[in-house]
Amino acid sequence: MTRWTNWAGTAAATPLRVHRPRDTDAIAEAISRSAADGRRLRPLGSGHSFTAIAAANSDAMELTGWTGIASADVEKGLVTVRSGTTLKQLNAELDALGLAMTNLGDIDAQTVAGAISTGTHGTGARLGGIATQIAALELVLADGTVVTCSADERPDLFAAARVGLGALGVISTVTLQCEPSFLLSAQERPEPLEQVLEGFDQFADENDHFEFYWFPYGKNALVKRNNRLPASSERRPLSRVKEFVDYEITENVAFGGLCRLGRAVPKLVQPLGKFASNILSAREYSDTSHRVFVTHRGVRFVESEFAIPREALLDVFAELRAFVPKLENPIAFPVEVRVAAADDIWLSTANGRDSAYIAIHQFVGMPYREYFAGFASIVGEVGGRPHWGKMHDLDATTLRSRYPRFDDFLRIRKEVDPAGVFTNTYLDRVLGTV
Repeated sequence: MTRWTNWAGTAAATPLRVHRPRDTDAIAEAISRSAADGRRLRPLGSGHSFTAIAAANSDAMELTGWTGIASADVEKGLVTVRSGTTLKQLNAELDALGLAMTNLGDIDAQTVAGAISTGTHGTGARLGGIATQIAALELVLADGTVVTCSADERPDLFAAARVGLGALGVISTVTLQCEPSFLLSAQERPEPLEQVLEGFDQFADENDHFEFYWFPYGKNALVKRNNRLPASSERRPLSRVKEFVDYEITENVAFGGLCRLGRAVPKLVQPLGKFASNILSAREYSDTSHRVFVTHRGVRFVESEFAIPREALLDVFAELRAFVPKLENPIAFPVEVRVAAADDIWLSTANGRDSAYIAIHQFVGMPYREYFAGFASIVGEVGGRPHWGKMHDLDATTLRSRYPRFDDFLRIRKEVDPAGVFTNTYLDRVLGTV
């Protein structure tokens, strides 16, 4: 009966029972017992979703004892990993095999099952989210049955479960299509925001991975361009001193201090935002891919993110820029913009369309509701789809209009979990009751 909270402190629950299975049989047994007694069950993941998607007030399942790579075919790049494995552990174990994920997001604290279930993604105009790298899934359904799905085996379940919100069953293993390890060159530098927006499509198309951060009230954006290097290239990583100064001191300690000052004295937020925008520094290096993709985030925040049609980015961003100065409370955290290729996963935010992602943030403890609601209204005009693990207020009625395969997902959900064993309050809102 230990109280559970997520990383951001935006969701909490007190489960009556916590199951800690160490193999697939134990996962199935726990689910069967919960279902037989009419209880609900939710896997906890690592708590890095900002929503209450993992909140369990009846039974929770913690998979910290079910981790690591179960098997690997290095020649084919197929790796089967246990679902409780964090992305950090997965990256290290893949590295030891000479393998890597094709694309990653910028944090690695999530479990692999949690990351794919909520649609975690990185950036890259020709690349999809982590779920697009899945070759097969093993799930334990509400009746305790263990099933496998892939493009060839139970393809409808596969299309649903790759971004399944934990609503279809507990993922026990994930088989990923990996590739040989590779190096990325990283170029990070401040550039005038107007210049970045004017060249956005070109920059997104000509770089393997492109993104930018805009500090509200500032004129500059921090632009990140990551590109693959030939196999014969040498690593040229940041020195330990520069890595520590740039990432730990500047981006965590110093930035966190500015945010705390702004929270204490809100009238300072705008000048501090301009200051932060003006002191952004440049750096160039190359390293193993996952060391470039992933950045340590030590400053706590709340976040909302929507995927929009890529062609709508400039208009939407202009509206957001015009909206921010009108807010009653100032914004201390930057806006992040990324891109992804269209995919065919039913509840993927990039389903059927090349997408741009806009993520807005606020320092923890500062007012954010007016900002998040106004942002949701702006992106709603172009059919914006909320990231399943980040904050939004949309319900099933609205989401059905934004996902062409929404009812197909509900059909599969009804087939594999007719009694709603895996639902909770959040899923009742975004999917409707079973």
